Amino acid sequence: MKTPAEFPGPTLKAVLKLRGFKVSRNKVPKSKPTPFGRRHFYLILLSIGDSKMHYGDHIFHLNGVYLFFANSRVPYATEILSENHTGYSCVFTENFIKPIERLESLQQSPLFKVSGTPSFKLDEQQQSRLAGIFDAMIANEATDYLYKDDLMRNYIQLIIHEALRMRPTEHFTQFNNAALRITTQFMEVLERQFPIENLNAPLELKTAIDYASRLSIHVNYLNRAIKEITGKSTTTLIAERITAEAISLLRHTDWSVADIAYALGFEYPNYFSNFIKKATGNNPKYYRPHKV
Repeated sequence: MKTPAEFPGPTLKAVLKLRGFKVSRNKVPKSKPTPFGRRHFYLILLSIGDSKMHYGDHIFHLNGVYLFFANSRVPYATEILSENHTGYSCVFTENFIKPIERLESLQQSPLFKVSGTPSFKLDEQQQSRLAGIFDAMIANEATDYLYKDDLMRNYIQLIIHEALRMRPTEHFTQFNNAALRITTQFMEVLERQFPIENLNAPLELKTAIDYASRLSIHVNYLNRAIKEITGKSTTTLIAERITAEAISLLRHTDWSVADIAYALGFEYPNYFSNFIKKATGNNPKYYRPHKV
């Protein structure tokens, strides 16, 4: 049975194991989509050309100059459409970014927010500024500077701030209270459940009560906090994330509908079919590549 692919490949894996970080200029020929799967690293991509990113249950068409962020928890595939695709890429592991992972700007960035929009179309000035940052990273990467890793983390933060400046100001509404803390903890636990990559390891937490128990708080407290911060119920957020994962598995694996249902915590396949139909208006077979 085919399962979502594991990445990186041997060469990049060796580099990431040694350093946890790699930056490079890209020149990529036209190609079919890479295998769809989870990469166990973060990616910041400056894409120049025509390409598509199959990211989770979304497809982003990057025709022009784009800045793209890929989270290590979201499976994706890259499809190059132009003959001479260029740009830059920066990949790094969770351990590499850990010294600064608690920074507010990092947590609010497209790099960590798996539910946000990870692509940003750039104008000439933005392209020049970001290309300059990548060039500086590449130049400093080649030196023997003792604090090179700290410098690279600073460059990553600069790129993140460039992206945050491009977002509408309403994205920066602050909730400096206990509700935000609870909601952030909930979202972190929710995302750690995904992606589902093994039929023998089905979804563990399925209800608001499950999450409240994991967070050691009363479910009513959790529900109030989630509603205050997101405007949605806890059950709705869980259902939306399960729906996104279901569509991804239906599109990118050859698991049966029954297998996917069980992997996502549904006792019977018809319960899963009714859930998808209610959430999307379509039955599960609609999302299969060949509608079989």
